[in-house]
Formats: sequence, C-alpha cells, structure tokens
Amino acid sequence: MYPRQAYWLALVLTCIALAIFGYKLVVLKLPIKPDTTIDVWDIEVQITFSGQKRPVKVGLYLPQTRGRFDIIDEHFISGEYGLAIQQFATNRKATWSVRYANGKQYLLYKATVRPALHTISQLADKAPKVSEVVYSTAKLVAATHIFNSMRKHSADDETLVGLLLTELAKNKQDENILLLLEKDDSTLNRATVAASILAVGGIPAHVVHGVDLKPLARNAERVHWLEVFYKGKWHEFNVVDGSQRIPEHYLAWWRDDKPLLTLDGGANLKSKISISLNPQFALQKHLYIGQHGQARLIEYSLLSLPIETQALYHVILMVPIGVIFLVLMRNVVGVKTFGTFMPILIALAFRETQLLWGLGLFIVVISLGLAIRFYFDQLKLLLVPRLASVLIVVIMLMGAISILSFKLGLPHGLSIALFPMVIMTMTIERMSIVWEERGPAEAMQQGFGSLFVAAIAYLLMSIEVLRHFIFVFPEMLLILLAMTILLGRYSGYRLSELIRFKVLGEKP
Repeated sequence: MYPRQAYWLALVLTCIALAIFGYKLVVLKLPIKPDTTIDVWDIEVQITFSGQKRPVKVGLYLPQTRGRFDIIDEHFISGEYGLAIQQFATNRKATWSVRYANGKQYLLYKATVRPALHTISQLADKAPKVSEVVYSTAKLVAATHIFNSMRKHSADDETLVGLLLTELAKNKQDENILLLLEKDDSTLNRATVAASILAVGGIPAHVVHGVDLKPLARNAERVHWLEVFYKGKWHEFNVVDGSQRIPEHYLAWWRDDKPLLTLDGGANLKSKISISLNPQFALQKHLYIGQHGQARLIEYSLLSLPIETQALYHVILMVPIGVIFLVLMRNVVGVKTFGTFMPILIALAFRETQLLWGLGLFIVVISLGLAIRFYFDQLKLLLVPRLASVLIVVIMLMGAISILSFKLGLPHGLSIALFPMVIMTMTIERMSIVWEERGPAEAMQQGFGSLFVAAIAYLLMSIEVLRHFIFVFPEMLLILLAMTILLGRYSGYRLSELIRFKVLGEKP
C-alpha cells in the first residue's frame, strides 16, 4: 500500500506543478528566459497657449485604458492648475483649470504604455444608440442611396462595412460619394463619412483616433480607423482597405468626431505628441501587474519580495537542483561522497571562490587538516574535544591562507573564508575514520567523489537561465520533489555496481 502511495504522491505533485506552470506561462505570460524584453513606449503631450488674464479651462482626451495596450504610468505636470479626470462611455478626459492665466502657458502630460497582458473584449450589455446625423437633404439622400447600394451587394454587416470603405477609397467618380467627401479624401474624412452613412442605415459606428507607436517620433502621426457595432460587440476596420486588420502598434486615444484638445479662455493653442521606445525586461512588467492587483498569483509570489530577499532566494532555490543531482550520483550512478549535503554546501562556496580556485583551496585545507587530525590521534583525545580542536585548526589554516594569498597578490585566496567551517571539520573527521577503517584508497575515493559532485553541482547551479526559471516558476520544485520520492523507491543496481559485478555475467 505505501509504495503505491509514493507513486500517486509523485503524480499529484507533478500535476500540480505543471498546472501552475502552465497558467503562468500561457495566461500570465511570464518569461522563461531572463533576458526576455517587451516594448514599452513613453508618450509625452506638450501643450502651449497664451493666457488672456481670465479663467482658463483646457481639455485633453487621454489614451484608452483598455484594448491592445495598458497604461502603466501617468503624470500630469500643470503647476498651479487644478486637474479633474472624467471617465465617459468611450473616452477619458483630463481638464486643467485656473482662475487667472496671463502670458504663455505650458502643460505636460506623460504616459507609459505597454502591450496588454489580456486584450479586453469590446462586448456591450446592450446596443449603443446610433449617432444623430446632421446632413442637408441632398447629403441625406446621397448617404441613404450609398447605404442601400452597399447593403444590396453585401451578405452581412461585416461585408457591408468593408465594401463601403473600399468604395469611399476607390470610387471617385460616384456623384454621391463626391458630395459627401467634399473634395477631402483624407483618412479621417473617409472614416467620418463612413460612420455617418452607417448611422443613416441604423448601424452604430464611430471614428477612433490614435497614434502610431514608432520607436521615435518627435511629432507623432495621428491615425484613424473605424469601429462598427454588430453581433453584440465593436469591430475595428481599416479605413484604407476596408479590412479588419489594424496594425498592432496603433494606440487608440479617443473616439468620435471631437478634437483632441479644447481651450476656453486662451488663444494660440498648440500641442505636440512625442513618442519614444523604451524596451524593458518582461519580468518588470509582470511585477508591476502583481503590485497593482491585476494578477494575485504574482502579487503573492517571490517577485513581490524585497530585492535583497529576492537575491537570497535566487541562491537558495538552486540548492534543490544540486540535491537532485547528488541523489542521482549516489543512488543511480553509485558515486561515493562524504556526508549527504556536504558536496552541495561546498558547491555554494564555489560561487564566490570560482571552481578551480575553490577546488585547490579545499584540497589544501583538507590535506593539512587531515595531517593534523592524524597527529591528534596520538594524543588519545575524546570525540568532542577532538572535533573542537580540528575546528580551531581549520579556522587557523583558513586565516593563514587568506594572509598568504593577500601578500602574494592572489585575491581569490581571500574567499576561502566563505567555506563552511563546520562541514570542512566534519569532512576531515569522517575522512580520517574511513582512512583508518577501510584504508587510504576508500578515503580518497570518497573525497574525490565529493569534489566531483560539488564541481558538477556548482556548474548546474551557475546556469543563469536555470536560476531564472526556478525563481520565476518555483512550483517546478514540486517536480524535483516527485523525482526524489521516486528515486527513494529505486532499489536496483547502481551503474558502478554493473561494472563491479561484470565478471559474474561472463560465461565460464
């Protein structure tokens, strides 16, 4: 019964780990590689105007907080102006106000946007009202004629809108189209006319104004497309070709036919939109999401800890990697080591001393300590005083090596102080006992086996991608736990024993 429970436990742990890992990878889109970056844009709107010694109100539509991009930071630099932000059905608007303004005035809006983690569906609880169209009789007749013609040659609302935009872009000979466009063939005017024609036909539609998020733009180009409501949600259409392919780098700013800026009480209103690309590490984006409550799993993860604590866990979480390698070497391969975790602790010390210097310093201290340990045997000391004496000797040796290396200009020798003194003391004690009981060959075999496991464990624990992966996805430690449980049930031959007993399999 109990062996079967071990297998089931390993299976449950693995499934839990894979479920959490899959959610983080697919839904939260946490990066697997540490150097994964995302595009983040800094947007700046500079507003200047002249005050006329009277109260002033300045209105500015703000970028949308839903859609393909998220706004992760906003700043309003307005001096003595008061600020109010209003949320409407389809727009956000900031209004600066002051009782008295004279001379040149300067306002600034800054925002940082990044690709949205989740694109919010443009669903609506109920169909929006169709905008009222203010057309003269002739234009109303022309719009009705165009709508009926497009409706006759289309299969549904989607094909109707696509056909309408295509006709407005290409058919310059139609008198009705010429009347409505009024010799203005700009993208904005075609989108406005298309929204009006659809409104005449009873289909809700509005123009979307935005900017093209280029890597660097001192005066960003404004772009326009059309949103049409049918089948319970809003659909985006490219005004140029009538398709539903809106470039991914288009940021929706405001909707309808209202201007970006309004000024009441001033003159000479000017504005400039500047954009710059500022790539950031993807992990910083998800840290922001967790801090602002948009992903509870991130908020209550290692990413929410202080930076100093995170650095500590970057090291601690790599210990299970070394441990699973140690288990494989001992239980499957058959490599002999001193103690269970001594090689892993030595591998942690190698992080500061570097591998070659660490191996050399470790061998020097163990060799000298072992020689002194053999001398203590002649004194017939009790166990605890003998261990204490060896510990003192180890500390003295470490201090002497540090002084000698410093005088010789070898800075790596100073890092010997990072070796675990108690572990080295117990290694010397254990090695001397094995030397006396099983001979020098066995003691050397276990000693070099420990160094081999420590060296390989250090190399594994130094892999940057692996360290990042375990830190971001610590649930994968459950899989290591499941592997350890399964290895704990392994009772077959070790690889070294297959070589040892090879002669038994030979034919007589």
